[in-house]
Order: sequence, then C-alpha cells, then structure tokens
Amino acid sequence: MTPEDLLKQGDLNQALQLLQEQVKKQPSDSEHRIFLFQLLVVMGQWERALNQLAVIKELDDSAIAMVLMYRQVIACEQYREQVFGGKKEPIVLGKPEKWIALLIQSLKLIAEDKFDAADAMRKQAFEQASAIAGTIDDESFGWLADADERLGPIIEAFIDGRYLWTTLDNLNAIVIEEPADLRDVVWLPAHFSWKNGGENYGLIPTRYPFSYQVDPLLALSRKTVWQETAPDLYVGYGQKMIATDQSEYPLMQIRAINVTHAEMHDEGA
Repeated sequence: MTPEDLLKQGDLNQALQLLQEQVKKQPSDSEHRIFLFQLLVVMGQWERALNQLAVIKELDDSAIAMVLMYRQVIACEQYREQVFGGKKEPIVLGKPEKWIALLIQSLKLIAEDKFDAADAMRKQAFEQASAIAGTIDDESFGWLADADERLGPIIEAFIDGRYLWTTLDNLNAIVIEEPADLRDVVWLPAHFSWKNGGENYGLIPTRYPFSYQVDPLLALSRKTVWQETAPDLYVGYGQKMIATDQSEYPLMQIRAINVTHAEMHDEGA
C-alpha cells in the first residue's frame, strides 16, 4: 500500500502515517514534503502544513512562489473559520448592501445559539437580495446561490491574501480551473472578471468550513452532507454545492459562470 492507494480509499490517517515515514527516510525530498503539505491541509492541520511549507522553501527554490501563496491561503482559511464561528467579519467586495450585513450578523447569532433571530435575519436578507441571471457551463439560470443557507447569494473568494465575500452583481464571469492536485479538494484556482473591468486570479473554497472534522470523504470533497443544527438551518459539510432555479451543481464540476447584467440586457433589447 502506498499513501496514494490509501488516499483513494479515503484513509487519511494511514496515508499520513505512511507519508511521514517516507519523509523521515528521505527528508530532503521536496516532492514528498509537498505531498505531505497537501495532505495536512486536507486534514485541516494548518500549523503542521505551515511548518512543511517552511521546510519546502529551504529545500526547493522552484517552490518558493507556491510556498508564499499557500501561506496566505491558509491564513485566509483560518480567517474564514473565524467568520463562520461568528468571531470575525469577512471583507465585502463591492457595494456594502444591507442584506449582506444581515447575513454576517446571522452568522454571529448562530454562533451564540440564537437560531430564531438568525433565521429571521437570513430570511430578511434573502428577500432583499436581487436575483442575478446568467449561465453556468452554458446552462441558463434566473438566480444562483450557494446551497448552504448561511451564504445564499454570496460568492466566497480568496484574493490577494484576503478572504472576501462578493456577489454576482459585481462580476462578469468566474472561470474555475479543473481539479488537478490534492490541494484542489480544499481550494480551487479561479479567474474573476469584474463588472468594472478588473480581473483577478484567486481561489474559491471547495468545501464548507470544518469539513475535515466530520468525515474523511467530506474532507476530500467527495460528497456533501447537510446537518440540521437547528430547526430550518441545514449546515453543509464536504464539497460546496451551487444551486440555481434549474439545478444543483457540485463546485468541482463547474468550469464557468457567466453573468447577464440587467443593463447589458436592456442595451441589447
């Protein structure tokens, strides 16, 4: 059995044990350490992953850009966990809509077990949010939202070392890279084209927060489950799901989301 074999079976603990043994035998092999770093982020062992990045930086000059990037990414993920724990607020990109503030406050109320008040705020937020139309891999939609009710129409992104919330109203398109590495089950590289003409490369969280605490297959984004943590509140674990008025889509299967803005539609009418 190799770590790769165990990973295919979803046995993260045994894969980690074997991989650690390989690293001990060949401590200067940067490829083993990069694999170990990726496995540690899947398992949510952030500090150990950062330690591996520090070693990789010393061993392999060609990996320095990756090391610097993923140091920031791990910091974003840790900040994200605090946002969902009600301890921090996300940076909101674009116009500070009132409904987004209501969703942020709802997360804080959930953390305080004030579920009725949180539910009322979420419903109020969703009533105020505008439905934005577009296409998802060439399939049309009238509205799009995260299937997790804590987020709804919010798009999560890691850009330039910051954890951001934004909405489709600020975007022209998102192009999501096809998963290629183990770390992609945690964060997917994406290209954001903004309504104002700007562009950014960044990452989208592939899975819901704290998925690594629940089940190895959820940590690996191989499935999605919903836990009713309170009446009418279903919290997602595992791979992020995107819902539209037409269907639901696992994030890792989406390659492009294109937005149809109302003013663009009017000009062409």
